[in-house]
Amino acid sequence: MKIHGLMMAVSLVALAATGCTSAADETVLPMPVAATPPPLPEKASAADPMAIDTSTEWGGFLSAFLDGYFPLNPNFAVYQGRHELDGQLPDWSPEGLKAARDQREQAIADAQALDPAGLSPEQAFERDYLVHVLQGELFWLTEADWPHKNPGFYVGALDPNVYIARPYADAETRMKAFIKYAKNVPAAAAQIEANLKLPLPETYLKYGQAGFGGFAEYYSGDAKAAFAEVKDDALQAEFDDAAAAASVAMQQLSDHIGSVPATKDGYALGAEKFSDMVRLTEAVDLPLAELKAIGEADLKRNQDALKQACTAYAPGLPLGDCMAKMGSNKPAVGPVEEAREQLPELRAFLVANDIVSIPGTEQAQVEESPPYNRQNSAYIDIPGPYETGLPSVYYISPPDPAWDEETRNAYVPGKEDLLFTSVHEVWPGHFLNFLHSNRSESVLGKLFVGYAFAEGWAHYSEEMMYDAGLHDGDLETHIGQLSNALLRDCRYLSAIGLHAEGMTVEESYDLFRNECYQDAGNATQQAARGTYDPAYLNYTMGKLMIRKLRNDWTAMYFPDDPRSGWKAFHDEFLSYGGPPIPLVRQQMMEEDTVKAVF
Repeated sequence: MKIHGLMMAVSLVALAATGCTSAADETVLPMPVAATPPPLPEKASAADPMAIDTSTEWGGFLSAFLDGYFPLNPNFAVYQGRHELDGQLPDWSPEGLKAARDQREQAIADAQALDPAGLSPEQAFERDYLVHVLQGELFWLTEADWPHKNPGFYVGALDPNVYIARPYADAETRMKAFIKYAKNVPAAAAQIEANLKLPLPETYLKYGQAGFGGFAEYYSGDAKAAFAEVKDDALQAEFDDAAAAASVAMQQLSDHIGSVPATKDGYALGAEKFSDMVRLTEAVDLPLAELKAIGEADLKRNQDALKQACTAYAPGLPLGDCMAKMGSNKPAVGPVEEAREQLPELRAFLVANDIVSIPGTEQAQVEESPPYNRQNSAYIDIPGPYETGLPSVYYISPPDPAWDEETRNAYVPGKEDLLFTSVHEVWPGHFLNFLHSNRSESVLGKLFVGYAFAEGWAHYSEEMMYDAGLHDGDLETHIGQLSNALLRDCRYLSAIGLHAEGMTVEESYDLFRNECYQDAGNATQQAARGTYDPAYLNYTMGKLMIRKLRNDWTAMYFPDDPRSGWKAFHDEFLSYGGPPIPLVRQQMMEEDTVKAVF
């Protein structure tokens, strides 16, 4: 997904940009002390890892579903590597949106109508996996009504980065694909303008104008520069014409959504829809009060850990100043170069400590994020499973130039804060997650890696790496890890507060500043993000479910030494691809029902 550390990762948007290449060596599990863990799925055929056996009823159904799904979601398909759909954009007309809803509803009905007796256990699991994915997508399309309310529904889908930065073909071929894309932008912009209901909430407007206006600048700026090597004058002229028209359309769209004064509120889903969101997108069916209590308990756990660490690291300083002391140790070479230097260290630590298998030899590149996509401090773009041999890019955002100097300086992360961002995005976070998901036995596991699975795993990785001994218990390192944990705790509680309890953006900002000790720039971004990405509670929610599953699973299979079972657990968990975590729990714990356990 482009995983936007995430960007703004509403599940439907996030799915539109996720994936990565994988190579596959065999995974070897250590021998357990007691019972034998279930075997890992066999890796997919090296000849065609995306092949589907259509001789079975389920295989025929799944193949036909994807044949219909990809053309309706061409942006998703292209990010997965289906380049026969290059340049196409979804149909966002009323008829197109209805077709998108109808296709998902029909697929759910048809999947549920399959005779269970004709499905193997693996196929039955895939059927449940697909149904949950589609129910979640329908939530955003229908109940949340994102196409008519949220510019974020479109910004991720419009992202042309695949043509610019992913070398899946020669520059001329990708330039032609971009031209086709740019020629489709004016019609798409007109559909978006007709769909979005004004006025927008302030935070939605700022996000939409940053995205749409950013595209307007990008098409004729960085995108043009990316194809400078193409010496075909006619093609360059065609590019200029298409990019200019696309830029005008995006700027007009940006101006349009700002033509009516924005509102202070209007972003909240409401308690009922918020509960439906976590149930339909992540299979977490808990009362809202219980869900909130889980987040409050984790906030207190991390605050207590911070107090203990700061007592030794910065005695006598308030917690906010202790965090600031950690953050003041800035990378002398800048965050991009610092992250480049961190990645080999992190990979070596995984290998030396036997924490998780690393399939393949791929490495992630590190670059500064493009101007149109700086809503979060870091994210990673990972090629999809239909691609082969392409690089992933870990992007780091500079401060907003509109901020004052003090805020800009505070926004640049400290070295240890950045270290855990690198853990989150690359080793062993998102990048490794997708190395494993792309060798999942399930085609769905390769294609549909959910929000709580991906972000939960990446966030879980941060605390797990510290617990495994990264930097040998160094206090500044621990505070860097806790800074990231507290940030996600405040996301969790802000999501519930903003969408179910009447919290204002200002109150969310105060929560990030006063309870999670974040700098002003991050607090500003995160309070705003919570309004248009209500599912950003998935970082902590996913992490806690994974940690509980690890503890339960290793206690079952490695009772004498649970720590010795971490690698086996991590490999088994990642082998599923990315379904809702309660589905994975049911499989790994061999439980009768699907349930969320924290």
